[in-house]
Amino acid sequence: MNKTVNINLAGIFFHIDEDAYLKLQRYLEAIKRSFTDSQGRSEIISDIEARIAELFNERVQNDKQVIRIKEVDDVISIMGQPEDYLVDDEIFEDEPQASYSKKSSSSSRKFFRDTDNSYISGVSSGLGHYFGIDAIWIRLAWILLIFGAGTGILLYILLWILVPEAKTTAEKIMMTGEPVNISNIEKKIKDGLDSVTETVSDVAKNVSDSVSNVAKNVDIKKQTHSIKSSSKTFFDTIGNIIMFFFKVFAKFIGVLLIIIGASALIGLIIGLFSLGVANFVHIPGLDLVDIVNAGNTPIWLVSLLTFFTIGIPFFFLFYLGLKILINNLKSIGNIAKFTLLGLWLMSIIALIVVGIRQASEHAFDETYIEKTELPITATDTLNIKMVSNDNYNSNVHRRHHGFKLANDANGNKTIYSSDIDIIVKSTTDSIAKIAIERSADGRDYDKAIERAKSINYNFELKNRTLLLDSYLTTNPENKFSDQEVDVILYLPENTIVYFNNSTKDYLHYGRYNGNVVSRDDTNHYLKILDDNAECLDCPIEEEDDDFKVKVNTSELKIDDTGLEINADETHLKIDRDGLKAESDDVKVNINSEGIKIESE
Repeated sequence: MNKTVNINLAGIFFHIDEDAYLKLQRYLEAIKRSFTDSQGRSEIISDIEARIAELFNERVQNDKQVIRIKEVDDVISIMGQPEDYLVDDEIFEDEPQASYSKKSSSSSRKFFRDTDNSYISGVSSGLGHYFGIDAIWIRLAWILLIFGAGTGILLYILLWILVPEAKTTAEKIMMTGEPVNISNIEKKIKDGLDSVTETVSDVAKNVSDSVSNVAKNVDIKKQTHSIKSSSKTFFDTIGNIIMFFFKVFAKFIGVLLIIIGASALIGLIIGLFSLGVANFVHIPGLDLVDIVNAGNTPIWLVSLLTFFTIGIPFFFLFYLGLKILINNLKSIGNIAKFTLLGLWLMSIIALIVVGIRQASEHAFDETYIEKTELPITATDTLNIKMVSNDNYNSNVHRRHHGFKLANDANGNKTIYSSDIDIIVKSTTDSIAKIAIERSADGRDYDKAIERAKSINYNFELKNRTLLLDSYLTTNPENKFSDQEVDVILYLPENTIVYFNNSTKDYLHYGRYNGNVVSRDDTNHYLKILDDNAECLDCPIEEEDDDFKVKVNTSELKIDDTGLEINADETHLKIDRDGLKAESDDVKVNINSEGIKIESE
């Protein structure tokens, strides 16, 4: 059992084993004896103690850990023995130990801001030390970036904010890549003292004799530091203002990320919970989602994968916002981070697989055709009309290419749609025919044909009137697979056909590809010709030089004297004398004398 001692080294509290403490004490005493007559002795000793404390801190895992002889030996091996170095002032000045400067490289250097040799913040000087080049080239590069691409200002400010300043002697030595030991600490401090001495000497030569006695009593180091500090006050103030606004902006971004992330996560959780409840309790309307799901992937699985795919990125946005607002926020750990990343990637891959599986259900589009003869000849007149079914939709004549779910006459669920197209073609055959083309999608030919054959569509011929269903139906097990029906009528030439207004939405817009009837032909009697149809009761259009009029069964006469119309039982004449209108019961005469009406 060993006795422990509590020590305060450079303002840091340590628990140290008694044997280790005695060895450390002897080591520090030897260092102090080595620097008995050295200039800046107290500052050298202080920096050495600070470096030893820093090395101890790197080896202590917690506040209760005790420093043993092993840790003291490690520190001594890094710092070196006092007797290994020549510490005499004259020897130090004559031989500056260039061997360490030769060992410096960018790989062993650390990036700090060198405020001792700075104009604004020391970024350029720090970069010069890090890359081993003169700071003037770095400053020239900043000028090119600022006046060239314009990105130099933002980059400089970011480095100013993020890169720490080299404050201690150890940090200044690490900045140049030299090992932080007794010799280099002493060298750094002595270089600083010599630099101050040279500066004071140069200033003293230019100072008049009248103030020479006053200059002797001035603390040169303190005044020099004061002059240098005052020259930086302006830039430091600007830097502090910029950093303040950047911190405010960063906090605002953090709050914004928290709001966005939290809102998205709450919405996704509510949506997932609602969909899960709806799936288990069979809320109405969810059946439509199942019908579209041709790949038969469980809805809860798709919703869960969607939650992970969208929710995990928003969780990290939320976490990033917290990290910005709370500096000492505890990390969730690498295990949790990589677990969430893996789960996110697997969810994306799974959704891609589900999407491919869903798309494959529409890879093949096949058609099943049934033809039936109709007892309609060239001498007959055929009426065509669409019929609906109240069990499905009272407004089913309003055409749509989607689908709906309803109950049939027996109360069973069924898919219905009004995706029906009517095509009329002329034929040289003596009898009319009707072809019902049922089409559907599937993952292969057999599945597509099976779904096409499962489409229910009916028609009926009554007293020269063809009644066509305005809807198609299929079993929900077939899913919605773009089911549609094309009704193709093959009518003999010279057949008269009349399309009811209910067929308008089911006819094509124009006549093309052999189709001889369009939407504009409804409510008219048509005579089927060779690849064409003639309207028998459509208004006849006549053209004159100055006007166009439509004439049906009336006689119209227009000349320089006026207008006159003679119909079956009416007569109308308008000229310069006035207006005269006559029918079997009423006579109207309007002229300059007034209005005269005679009635029988």
